[in-house]
Amino acid sequence: MKTLRVGIIGAGWIAHKMAQALGPVDWAEVYAIASRDQKKADEFAAEYGIKKAYGSYESMVEDEAVDLVYVATPHSHHYQHARLAIEHGKPVLVEKAFTANLREAEELMRLAQEKKVFITEAIWTRYMPLSHKVKELMESGVIGEPRVLTATLCYMMEHKERIVNPELCGGALLDLGVYVLNFARMYFGTDIVRTVTNCHLGPSGMDMMESISLSFADGRMANLQSGALTLNDRQGIISGTEGYIRVDNVNCPERIEVWRNYEMVQCIERPADMVNGYEYQVRECKRCLEEGLLESPMMPHEETLSIMAQMDALRKEWGVRYPMD
Repeated sequence: MKTLRVGIIGAGWIAHKMAQALGPVDWAEVYAIASRDQKKADEFAAEYGIKKAYGSYESMVEDEAVDLVYVATPHSHHYQHARLAIEHGKPVLVEKAFTANLREAEELMRLAQEKKVFITEAIWTRYMPLSHKVKELMESGVIGEPRVLTATLCYMMEHKERIVNPELCGGALLDLGVYVLNFARMYFGTDIVRTVTNCHLGPSGMDMMESISLSFADGRMANLQSGALTLNDRQGIISGTEGYIRVDNVNCPERIEVWRNYEMVQCIERPADMVNGYEYQVRECKRCLEEGLLESPMMPHEETLSIMAQMDALRKEWGVRYPMD
Protein backbone atom coordinates (compact mmCIF):
# COMPACT_ATOMS: atom_id res chain seq x y z
CA MET A 1 0.00 0.00 0.00
CA LYS A 2 1.17 3.51 -0.73
CA THR A 3 0.53 6.36 1.70
CA LEU A 4 -2.31 5.40 4.03
CA ARG A 5 -5.12 7.94 3.73
CA VAL A 6 -6.85 8.40 7.08
CA GLY A 7 -10.25 9.96 7.55
CA ILE A 8 -11.10 11.23 11.04
CA ILE A 9 -14.64 11.25 12.45
CA GLY A 10 -14.86 14.03 15.02
CA ALA A 11 -12.80 17.20 15.25
CA GLY A 12 -12.16 17.40 19.00
CA TRP A 13 -8.89 17.46 20.93
CA ILE A 14 -7.94 13.84 20.29
CA ALA A 15 -8.46 14.33 16.56
CA HIS A 16 -5.93 17.16 16.78
CA LYS A 17 -3.47 14.76 18.43
CA MET A 18 -3.83 12.34 15.54
CA ALA A 19 -3.40 15.09 12.94
CA GLN A 20 -0.24 16.23 14.73
CA ALA A 21 1.08 12.67 14.87
CA LEU A 22 0.69 11.99 11.16
CA GLY A 23 1.84 15.39 9.96
CA PRO A 24 5.60 14.59 9.89
CA VAL A 25 5.40 10.99 8.61
CA ASP A 26 5.65 9.97 4.96
CA TRP A 27 3.75 6.65 5.13
CA ALA A 28 0.36 8.06 6.20
CA GLU A 29 -1.64 11.28 6.03
CA VAL A 30 -4.86 12.69 7.41
CA TYR A 31 -6.67 12.89 4.08
CA ALA A 32 -10.12 13.86 5.39
CA ILE A 33 -11.79 15.32 8.47
CA ALA A 34 -15.50 15.05 9.23
CA SER A 35 -17.50 17.10 11.71
CA ARG A 36 -21.21 17.73 12.16
CA ASP A 37 -20.28 21.39 11.63
CA GLN A 38 -18.87 22.18 8.19
CA LYS A 39 -17.19 25.34 9.48
CA LYS A 40 -15.39 23.37 12.18
CA ALA A 41 -14.28 20.78 9.61
CA ASP A 42 -13.02 23.52 7.28
CA GLU A 43 -11.03 25.18 10.08
CA PHE A 44 -9.52 21.84 11.13
CA ALA A 45 -8.55 21.05 7.54
CA ALA A 46 -6.98 24.47 7.06
CA GLU A 47 -4.92 24.12 10.24
CA TYR A 48 -3.33 20.84 9.14
CA GLY A 49 -3.43 21.10 5.35
CA ILE A 50 -6.01 18.32 5.01
CA LYS A 51 -7.38 17.76 1.51
CA LYS A 52 -11.03 17.01 2.31
CA ALA A 53 -13.36 18.53 4.91
CA TYR A 54 -16.84 17.09 5.37
CA GLY A 55 -19.81 18.48 7.25
CA SER A 56 -21.26 15.00 7.80
CA TYR A 57 -19.78 11.67 8.78
CA GLU A 58 -21.75 9.86 6.09
CA SER A 59 -20.15 11.93 3.34
CA MET A 60 -16.65 11.07 4.51
CA VAL A 61 -17.15 7.31 4.73
CA GLU A 62 -18.59 7.41 1.20
CA ASP A 63 -15.29 8.85 -0.08
CA GLU A 64 -13.57 5.97 -1.90
CA ALA A 65 -10.14 7.51 -1.29
CA VAL A 66 -10.33 6.99 2.49
CA ASP A 67 -8.28 3.91 3.45
CA LEU A 68 -8.84 3.96 7.23
CA VAL A 69 -11.44 5.65 9.42
CA TYR A 70 -10.34 6.86 12.86
CA VAL A 71 -13.27 7.31 15.26
CA ALA A 72 -12.36 10.20 17.57
CA THR A 73 -15.77 11.01 19.05
CA PRO A 74 -16.84 10.47 22.72
CA HIS A 75 -17.24 6.90 24.06
CA SER A 76 -21.00 7.26 23.78
CA HIS A 77 -20.81 7.59 19.99
CA HIS A 78 -18.14 5.02 19.13
CA TYR A 79 -20.64 2.29 18.34
CA GLN A 80 -22.71 4.25 15.82
CA HIS A 81 -19.72 5.84 14.10
CA ALA A 82 -17.69 2.62 13.88
CA ARG A 83 -20.79 0.85 12.57
CA LEU A 84 -21.20 3.54 9.92
CA ALA A 85 -17.63 2.94 8.74
CA ILE A 86 -18.01 -0.85 8.71
CA GLU A 87 -21.27 -0.67 6.76
CA HIS A 88 -19.41 1.28 4.08
CA GLY A 89 -16.61 -1.29 4.02
CA LYS A 90 -14.07 1.01 5.66
CA PRO A 91 -11.34 -0.36 7.96
CA VAL A 92 -11.70 1.38 11.29
CA LEU A 93 -9.55 2.37 14.25
CA VAL A 94 -11.83 3.08 17.23
CA GLU A 95 -10.56 5.29 20.03
CA LYS A 96 -10.57 3.76 23.51
CA ALA A 97 -12.69 2.83 25.33
CA PHE A 98 -13.89 0.76 22.38
CA THR A 99 -17.60 1.21 23.12
CA ALA A 100 -19.92 2.07 26.01
CA ASN A 101 -20.38 -1.57 26.99
CA LEU A 102 -19.77 -5.18 26.00
CA ARG A 103 -23.04 -5.54 24.08
CA GLU A 104 -22.08 -2.74 21.68
CA ALA A 105 -18.56 -4.12 21.29
CA GLU A 106 -19.83 -7.61 20.44
CA GLU A 107 -22.24 -6.22 17.84
CA LEU A 108 -19.44 -4.26 16.16
CA MET A 109 -17.12 -7.27 16.10
CA ARG A 110 -19.84 -9.48 14.61
CA LEU A 111 -20.62 -6.95 11.91
CA ALA A 112 -16.95 -6.45 11.05
CA GLN A 113 -16.50 -10.22 10.78
CA GLU A 114 -19.56 -10.56 8.53
CA LYS A 115 -18.37 -7.74 6.27
CA LYS A 116 -14.73 -8.90 6.48
CA VAL A 117 -13.64 -5.42 7.55
CA PHE A 118 -10.59 -4.67 9.70
CA ILE A 119 -11.30 -3.09 13.08
CA THR A 120 -9.12 -2.47 16.12
CA GLU A 121 -9.15 -0.46 19.33
CA ALA A 122 -7.00 2.66 19.55
CA ILE A 123 -5.57 1.94 22.99
CA TRP A 124 -2.28 3.53 21.97
CA THR A 125 -0.09 1.99 24.68
CA ARG A 126 -0.62 -1.46 23.14
CA TYR A 127 1.25 -0.37 20.01
CA MET A 128 4.15 1.61 21.49
CA PRO A 129 7.75 0.34 21.28
CA LEU A 130 8.44 1.07 24.95
CA SER A 131 5.40 -0.98 25.99
CA HIS A 132 6.83 -3.97 24.14
CA LYS A 133 10.25 -3.31 25.70
CA VAL A 134 8.75 -3.56 29.20
CA LYS A 135 7.44 -7.03 28.37
CA GLU A 136 10.82 -8.05 26.97
CA LEU A 137 12.64 -6.84 30.10
CA MET A 138 10.17 -8.49 32.45
CA GLU A 139 10.51 -11.85 30.69
CA SER A 140 14.33 -11.60 30.54
CA GLY A 141 14.63 -12.35 34.26
CA VAL A 142 16.43 -9.10 35.04
CA ILE A 143 14.13 -8.46 38.02
CA GLY A 144 13.78 -12.10 38.97
CA GLU A 145 10.25 -13.44 39.27
CA PRO A 146 7.66 -10.65 38.80
CA ARG A 147 5.08 -10.84 41.58
CA VAL A 148 3.40 -7.46 42.14
CA LEU A 149 2.34 -4.69 39.76
CA THR A 150 1.12 -1.20 40.58
CA ALA A 151 -0.19 1.45 38.21
CA THR A 152 -1.74 4.86 38.77
CA LEU A 153 -3.26 7.37 36.37
CA CYS A 154 -5.04 10.46 37.64
CA TYR A 155 -5.72 13.92 36.22
CA MET A 156 -7.71 16.93 37.43
CA MET A 157 -10.81 16.51 35.26
CA GLU A 158 -13.68 16.84 37.72
CA HIS A 159 -15.51 19.49 35.68
CA LYS A 160 -14.94 18.12 32.17
CA GLU A 161 -18.20 17.36 30.39
CA ARG A 162 -17.05 13.99 29.08
CA ILE A 163 -16.21 12.92 32.65
CA VAL A 164 -19.35 14.04 34.51
CA ASN A 165 -22.05 13.46 31.87
CA PRO A 166 -23.67 9.98 31.82
CA GLU A 167 -24.89 10.69 28.27
CA LEU A 168 -21.23 10.76 27.17
CA CYS A 169 -20.35 7.61 29.15
CA GLY A 170 -18.61 9.68 31.79
CA GLY A 171 -16.48 8.65 34.73
CA ALA A 172 -12.81 7.87 35.21
CA LEU A 173 -12.98 4.18 34.26
CA LEU A 174 -13.53 4.39 30.50
CA ASP A 175 -11.29 7.44 30.19
CA LEU A 176 -8.39 6.62 32.55
CA GLY A 177 -9.00 3.32 34.31
CA VAL A 178 -8.91 1.51 30.99
CA TYR A 179 -5.19 2.33 30.80
CA VAL A 180 -4.25 0.83 34.16
CA LEU A 181 -6.35 -2.25 33.41
CA ASN A 182 -4.52 -2.64 30.11
CA PHE A 183 -1.18 -2.14 31.85
CA ALA A 184 -1.94 -4.99 34.27
CA ARG A 185 -3.21 -7.33 31.55
CA MET A 186 -0.31 -6.63 29.18
CA TYR A 187 2.24 -7.81 31.72
CA PHE A 188 0.41 -10.16 34.12
CA GLY A 189 -2.11 -11.68 31.73
CA THR A 190 -5.84 -12.28 31.95
CA ASP A 191 -6.29 -15.19 34.37
CA ILE A 192 -7.84 -13.04 37.09
CA VAL A 193 -9.38 -15.00 39.94
CA ARG A 194 -10.41 -12.22 42.33
CA THR A 195 -11.20 -8.51 42.09
CA VAL A 196 -11.57 -6.13 45.04
CA THR A 197 -12.47 -2.50 44.39
CA ASN A 198 -13.35 0.82 45.97
CA CYS A 199 -14.98 3.75 44.19
CA HIS A 200 -16.00 7.35 44.85
CA LEU A 201 -19.02 8.57 42.87
CA GLY A 202 -19.51 12.19 41.88
CA PRO A 203 -22.76 14.22 42.02
CA SER A 204 -23.85 12.95 38.58
CA GLY A 205 -23.39 9.32 39.60
CA MET A 206 -20.22 8.82 37.60
CA ASP A 207 -17.10 7.18 39.05
CA MET A 208 -14.58 9.90 39.85
CA MET A 209 -11.91 7.93 41.73
CA GLU A 210 -11.34 4.19 41.99
CA SER A 211 -8.90 1.61 43.26
CA ILE A 212 -8.85 -1.91 41.83
CA SER A 213 -6.94 -4.87 43.23
CA LEU A 214 -6.56 -7.95 41.01
CA SER A 215 -5.40 -11.41 42.06
CA PHE A 216 -4.14 -13.77 39.36
CA ALA A 217 -4.24 -17.57 39.30
CA ASP A 218 -0.44 -17.78 39.50
CA GLY A 219 -0.35 -15.75 42.74
CA ARG A 220 0.59 -12.41 41.22
CA MET A 221 -1.23 -9.24 42.28
CA ALA A 222 -1.95 -5.90 40.64
CA ASN A 223 -2.98 -2.75 42.49
CA LEU A 224 -4.45 -0.07 40.25
CA GLN A 225 -5.72 3.45 40.81
CA SER A 226 -7.32 5.95 38.48
CA GLY A 227 -9.32 9.10 38.93
CA ALA A 228 -10.36 12.56 37.84
CA LEU A 229 -9.95 14.39 41.16
CA THR A 230 -6.16 14.60 41.62
CA LEU A 231 -2.83 14.82 39.90
CA ASN A 232 -0.42 11.95 40.46
CA ASP A 233 2.82 10.43 39.18
CA ARG A 234 1.21 8.21 36.49
CA GLN A 235 3.78 5.50 37.24
CA GLY A 236 3.68 1.79 36.63
CA ILE A 237 5.95 -0.48 38.65
CA ILE A 238 6.50 -4.20 38.13
CA SER A 239 8.18 -5.66 41.22
CA GLY A 240 10.10 -8.93 41.23
CA THR A 241 12.23 -10.99 43.57
CA GLU A 242 15.47 -9.29 42.49
CA GLY A 243 14.39 -5.80 41.45
CA TYR A 244 11.71 -3.78 39.71
CA ILE A 245 10.86 -2.02 36.45
CA ARG A 246 9.53 1.52 36.68
CA VAL A 247 7.53 2.96 33.76
CA ASP A 248 7.14 6.73 33.62
CA ASN A 249 3.60 7.45 32.39
CA VAL A 250 1.55 4.28 31.99
CA ASN A 251 -0.65 5.62 29.21
CA CYS A 252 2.22 6.99 27.10
CA PRO A 253 5.53 5.49 28.29
CA GLU A 254 8.28 8.10 28.26
CA ARG A 255 11.02 6.28 30.14
CA ILE A 256 11.78 2.83 31.55
CA GLU A 257 14.09 2.28 34.50
CA VAL A 258 15.36 -1.13 35.62
CA TRP A 259 16.37 -1.37 39.28
CA ARG A 260 18.20 -4.26 40.99
CA ASN A 261 18.87 -4.21 44.73
CA TYR A 262 17.70 -0.58 44.76
CA GLU A 263 20.27 0.55 42.19
CA MET A 264 19.27 1.61 38.70
CA VAL A 265 21.07 -0.63 36.18
CA GLN A 266 19.34 0.41 32.95
CA CYS A 267 17.40 3.37 31.61
CA ILE A 268 15.59 3.47 28.27
CA GLU A 269 14.10 6.67 26.88
CA ARG A 270 11.29 6.93 24.36
CA PRO A 271 12.36 6.62 20.68
CA ALA A 272 14.00 9.76 19.33
CA ASP A 273 11.78 9.72 16.23
CA MET A 274 8.51 9.43 18.17
CA VAL A 275 6.11 12.24 17.27
CA ASN A 276 3.51 11.98 20.05
CA GLY A 277 2.77 8.26 20.17
CA TYR A 278 -0.46 8.22 18.20
CA GLU A 279 1.40 7.30 15.03
CA TYR A 280 2.23 3.77 16.20
CA GLN A 281 -1.35 2.54 16.18
CA VAL A 282 -1.83 3.86 12.63
CA ARG A 283 1.40 2.20 11.50
CA GLU A 284 0.10 -1.10 12.89
CA CYS A 285 -3.21 -0.61 11.05
CA LYS A 286 -1.29 -0.05 7.82
CA ARG A 287 0.70 -3.24 8.37
CA CYS A 288 -2.44 -5.26 9.09
CA LEU A 289 -4.22 -3.91 6.01
CA GLU A 290 -1.23 -4.68 3.80
CA GLU A 291 -1.18 -8.24 5.16
CA GLY A 292 -4.93 -8.73 4.82
CA LEU A 293 -5.55 -9.09 8.57
CA LEU A 294 -8.95 -8.34 10.12
CA GLU A 295 -7.53 -7.67 13.59
CA SER A 296 -4.22 -6.67 15.11
CA PRO A 297 -2.29 -9.22 17.17
CA MET A 298 -1.18 -6.30 19.33
CA MET A 299 -4.80 -5.79 20.44
CA PRO A 300 -6.84 -8.88 19.54
CA HIS A 301 -10.62 -8.65 19.36
CA GLU A 302 -10.89 -11.16 22.21
CA GLU A 303 -8.89 -8.87 24.48
CA THR A 304 -10.98 -5.82 23.63
CA LEU A 305 -14.16 -7.77 24.42
CA SER A 306 -12.69 -9.14 27.66
CA ILE A 307 -11.77 -5.66 28.88
CA MET A 308 -15.23 -4.33 28.01
CA ALA A 309 -16.73 -7.19 30.05
CA GLN A 310 -14.37 -6.39 32.93
CA MET A 311 -15.38 -2.71 32.90
CA ASP A 312 -19.08 -3.60 32.68
CA ALA A 313 -18.67 -5.73 35.82
CA LEU A 314 -16.88 -2.92 37.65
CA ARG A 315 -19.54 -0.37 36.76
CA LYS A 316 -22.28 -2.77 37.86
CA GLU A 317 -20.58 -3.18 41.24
CA TRP A 318 -20.29 0.60 41.63
CA GLY A 319 -23.80 1.38 40.37
CA VAL A 320 -22.55 3.43 37.42
CA ARG A 321 -24.99 3.29 34.50
CA TYR A 322 -25.17 4.82 31.05
CA PRO A 323 -28.34 5.39 29.00
CA MET A 324 -27.23 2.78 26.46
CA ASP A 325 -26.70 0.00 29.05
